[in-house]
Amino acid sequence: MKLFIYALILVLTGCTVQQGRYSQRNDSPPVRPPSDISLTDAQPVYVPLTPRGNAPYEVFGRAYQPMQSAQNFSQQGEASWYGQKFHGHLTSNGEVYDMYTMSAAHKTLPLPSFVRVTNLANNRQVIVRVNDRGPFHGNRIIDLSYAAALKLDMLKTGTAKVQVDSIYVDESGSMMIAGEPPLLPEQKEAAQALFIQVAALSDENKVRQLARGLENLYQLPTKLLAFNGVYRLRLGPIEDKSTAGDLVEELKRSGYQGAYQLYAPH
Repeated sequence: MKLFIYALILVLTGCTVQQGRYSQRNDSPPVRPPSDISLTDAQPVYVPLTPRGNAPYEVFGRAYQPMQSAQNFSQQGEASWYGQKFHGHLTSNGEVYDMYTMSAAHKTLPLPSFVRVTNLANNRQVIVRVNDRGPFHGNRIIDLSYAAALKLDMLKTGTAKVQVDSIYVDESGSMMIAGEPPLLPEQKEAAQALFIQVAALSDENKVRQLARGLENLYQLPTKLLAFNGVYRLRLGPIEDKSTAGDLVEELKRSGYQGAYQLYAPH
């Protein structure tokens, strides 16, 4: 009789702890996150799409048709993040979700693909690998890993208004970032100069004020590119790569975490 009661307690306990395929009912941050979480961006490369992750599907009675290509995809909206509940479980394309890597879930982007996410509240940026489907709550457009949310400084708020720009890499290794005007053939042949992209903001007045401040501080010209309502601020041209690298690090220490080097026409 005691053995039967003990077995019954174990069964009932298991039913209360297990919630379907997950051990938690509600998502949560890690109890003891590692002290050495890497905030290095995902590295965009050409990756063939997976059949498993790109088939049409249905959630909560709504049908979704994944895109065949992420090229030129840009989107603004609300981002959220997901953590401990899903850690260690399979993503929609069969990979294991690791909340400490730079990854994300999107309802229709091809799997896998790469996107740059900009937190429009603080201009922090992260590049993530999209390997999962979601989010399916409210009007959220992307679900970020715990590490990606940490880099964007949105863990406390839980959500953030973001700009999502695809980073498309073809089989030859050529890369194109959505939201940045493609180069014309004659521009590709023109002499390229080294710039630093400092920020991408939706507030034109704010980005122009920032440009004036950087020009005075570094005694370098700035260049402003407007595309799809987003203003991208570039600093330069800069004479050599070493100087540009030092300047990128200084900008990051000053709070411009999304600063990076690029070659572009004058």
